[in-house]
Amino acid sequence: MEKKILLAVDGSNHSARAVDYASEMFTHGKDFFYTILHVQPMISEYLLDEAKKDARANAELKKLFKKNEAAAHELVESYRQRMLRRGVAEDHIAVQTQIRMVGVVKDILEVALKGMYDAIVVGRRGLGKAHKLFAGSVSSKLLEHAMRIPVWMVDGPAVPQRFLVAIDGSESSYRAVDYLSDMLASDTDFSLTLMHVPQSVQDFSDIEEIAQMSDLDEVIRKGDKLLIEGFYELAQRKFREAGIRSGQVRLITPKRSTKIGKMINEEAETGNYGTVVVGRRGTGGAFFFGSVSRYVAERLSGKALWLIS
Repeated sequence: MEKKILLAVDGSNHSARAVDYASEMFTHGKDFFYTILHVQPMISEYLLDEAKKDARANAELKKLFKKNEAAAHELVESYRQRMLRRGVAEDHIAVQTQIRMVGVVKDILEVALKGMYDAIVVGRRGLGKAHKLFAGSVSSKLLEHAMRIPVWMVDGPAVPQRFLVAIDGSESSYRAVDYLSDMLASDTDFSLTLMHVPQSVQDFSDIEEIAQMSDLDEVIRKGDKLLIEGFYELAQRKFREAGIRSGQVRLITPKRSTKIGKMINEEAETGNYGTVVVGRRGTGGAFFFGSVSRYVAERLSGKALWLIS
């Protein structure tokens, strides 16, 4: 079945790495098609209106439009050539550039929704020591607002083939498994590690007295264990039906030592994974991000993150 990937790019190294990641992901997949999208800078309505009053200003503005358009076409063509050099078939790559209409993020989402894309791929700008550069960036806003389309955020020269999939037994994590089954069907080049961090009473209450109730904590742990065992059986069946071999999939349940999001990121680093997959909402049903997916998104470095809605 045909899969459509939207690559949202600018002229940065971050976009180049995102393009490389997508190219390496499915070079052998005949049913994957890519659109390289660049949203051009917007010129304010005020300047447009003022330019109409002066012939020379109007002429200069037209020159600027043509210059921006030419630069945009040159940019997307350079990425197209980059993908060709990495083995993506020529007839599987389309390019698109347009003037910004509302805002970069909203314009990207509009294209993705209208085109019924299966993923939006975007490069991530640097985090900085306090992660401040991530907040307010195009990549962070796409993660926040792409409620219906999965986003792949690529940070650094990520290698895609080793997947770490965070699961908690929720509907969101099942959708992540369903999405992976669909995207990686019959592919033998990938390995999938499903990671479940056992939950405790502390994950459900901030009240100190409740958090210290050992009996209640034991009930939650036992229930969590049964939940994830059933979930793993369903996941294995889903993967088998998709042609993913049992040897490609494993489950790890590390002992709880700190925050779940921190444990996921630590495993991603020590296990040398290239791609981390998380559901948008966890068992708590948080709006936009759950606390775990937000923690992972804000701090994951040198990997690709798939956020599944």
